[in-house]
Amino acid sequence: MSTELITEKADEPRQPSPLATVAHTVALAARRLPVTAVVVAALLVTGVVSESLWRAAHRAPWFDGVAYGVPALEGGRWWTVLTGPWFGLTPLQHVSLLILVALGFGLSEWRLGSARTAMVAIGGQLIGVLGAFAVVVPGDAVGWEWATELSVVLDVGCSTAVIAVLAATTATLVSPWRLRARAVLYGYVIVSFLFLGSFADLTHLIAFVVFLLVGERFFSTTEHGLRPRTRRETRLIVSAGMWFIAAVHIVVYFVPADGPLGPTEADDVSLVSMLLSVLVAAVTAELLRRGFRAAWMLALAYALLTAISTLVVTVLVVSADFESLGAVTAGTGLLWAGEAVLLVSGRNAFGVRVRRRVTGSGVHSEDVVDRVRTLIRRHGGSTMSWMITWQPMNYFFGPGADDPASPADPDGRAPGVVGYRHHFGTMIALADPVAEPGDRDRLLTEFVRFAEAQAAVPCLFSVSGETADRMRAHGWRSLQIAEDTLMDLPDLAFGGKKWQKIRTAMNKAEKSGTSYVSGLLREQPSGILAQVREISEQWVGDKELPEMGFTLGTVEEALDGDVRIALAVDAEGVVQAALSWLPVYRGGADEGAGAGGVRGWTLDVMRKRNGPGANNMIEFLIARSALEFKEEGADYVSLSGAPLARSGDDDEVAVLDRGLDLLGQALEPYYGFRSLHQFKSKFNPRIEPVYLCFRDEADLPRIGVAIGRAYLPGATTRQLASLARSGAGKGTDDADA
Repeated sequence: MSTELITEKADEPRQPSPLATVAHTVALAARRLPVTAVVVAALLVTGVVSESLWRAAHRAPWFDGVAYGVPALEGGRWWTVLTGPWFGLTPLQHVSLLILVALGFGLSEWRLGSARTAMVAIGGQLIGVLGAFAVVVPGDAVGWEWATELSVVLDVGCSTAVIAVLAATTATLVSPWRLRARAVLYGYVIVSFLFLGSFADLTHLIAFVVFLLVGERFFSTTEHGLRPRTRRETRLIVSAGMWFIAAVHIVVYFVPADGPLGPTEADDVSLVSMLLSVLVAAVTAELLRRGFRAAWMLALAYALLTAISTLVVTVLVVSADFESLGAVTAGTGLLWAGEAVLLVSGRNAFGVRVRRRVTGSGVHSEDVVDRVRTLIRRHGGSTMSWMITWQPMNYFFGPGADDPASPADPDGRAPGVVGYRHHFGTMIALADPVAEPGDRDRLLTEFVRFAEAQAAVPCLFSVSGETADRMRAHGWRSLQIAEDTLMDLPDLAFGGKKWQKIRTAMNKAEKSGTSYVSGLLREQPSGILAQVREISEQWVGDKELPEMGFTLGTVEEALDGDVRIALAVDAEGVVQAALSWLPVYRGGADEGAGAGGVRGWTLDVMRKRNGPGANNMIEFLIARSALEFKEEGADYVSLSGAPLARSGDDDEVAVLDRGLDLLGQALEPYYGFRSLHQFKSKFNPRIEPVYLCFRDEADLPRIGVAIGRAYLPGATTRQLASLARSGAGKGTDDADA
């Protein structure tokens, strides 16, 4: 072997050993997360020195000198609130503390920083333990059996500090993880407290409540509030409540205990009945997750019945020495009361009907929406017609609708349909009527007659100029509420100075390795769908108001088999932006006609990820989609009209739609409709006015309120009041300007 070869081999760097790699990783983590590292190291030291890592600490002679509790406080051992957190009752608990601290403190320190994590951990442990003293001592004094049992308990551990830092850290998360993390924590602390009721469960509950509010007040950045932001999140939270109740049945059966409401053991509960209760709760939870109205009604009725029965039994027990079956009823009654609150507050998220509602005809088929889709394909429609397939929606069918087997009335004309929403005594027909051109006037007349027979105020919302002319011929009034922005495709070419920004966006995407993906969202891999949901929910989470509806779709509507999506996926496989396109059918197509019957596409969902990687991705997707639709033979794409936004104004409109204008101004800071309208101008579209048609000016106040509720079905009274104040203030600012 030559000397040169020996020298070359000696100079090659050696691969570090696995032990060295682990040591290096631990050292990096310790420098990045010093508080977590110090607490973990301290727990390891105390575990070794006290032998609590392999022996039960509560049996050691030194235990009374370090454990906290009411006996320690009464004995003057105040220092135990500082020494107790560094031990576990058993070796398993000590090891679990090491894991919980490493994960919980590590996450908090990464999100909050070292100083905040240390303050929350110390404060959480002290407030939880001292707060438990404040509950147990007076409870024992008044003869509360559960408090009396806890008054002689000594405990150790820092799990309360972990709960506190996790509760505070949830305020820094973005939707949907923000609410989901809180729901998991809440479920754990409330179920443990009600149905196990140990001293630690009490400290956990106190620390969770206090530092959930502390985090919301001091650590929230982009989002605020504790309510779910979207209809999907509302359904998930309500469904999770049902799963928690199912978990309770399992806990109280296999781990009976003496909780704060008494024994959680019921002698008359068998394994079969417990499993049956779990099965019913699980099925109901799944139906609620899917948004079924019937499941919502049944769950609410049962929740209210259980809560009221619990209250009656409690009063009888206290006042008349009535013997109940045990405290399982009381604990589950409280959970059902909480579930009832969730169901009532989220009632607008449950609009899916097992049997679709059809009014104005004798049809009560379960495939009503499929019939509406067939009519849209057959007759065509406006750029917003596909939105009437979204739920919840009511339908008024024209001639021939009473006979599902008959596609036409006796005169040989196919039936038509009007989709409408009913709010505050107002029937808001959405988009142009779907019918043959010669039947549209009669269909509208019959719809108005039907609405008036129901003592409702009829109006037509977001209709074309053609429909507005029809209604004006009948003596109705109309006003422009938006502008539809259309890109004609046959001659589209992104050349010239006016398209410079669009070309720049396309070139930037190509240089960065961003891919254009189109097709059906429901056919995409689960990982892609999860990213699209995440982007959408983060976007909604940035708003102070809940998710809007009516003419604004969500990811749920984008899962429709007729709706196309466009995705910008970067080189790492991360979805940076997403669009959805609604079909605009030509009309004259037979049932089941595919893309050949499409004459245009309407932009609906438009979301992008936070961060610089998503810059200009929306422009890229719109441009690529337009070119793809052009190749397929479509005539145009509609960038859709931003609700309550327009570029023009006149004296008549300023007088008639002041209420709608104020609503648009109030929503602007939250949803940027007018800013969105300006954004679309860079695509050089042609403008088509969109109208609201109504009988007379006296109907406008009620119509304005109904439209506001249609767009914000989940808004609370407080949010609507804040919205009204912001709208009034914005109007004043505009006037001053």
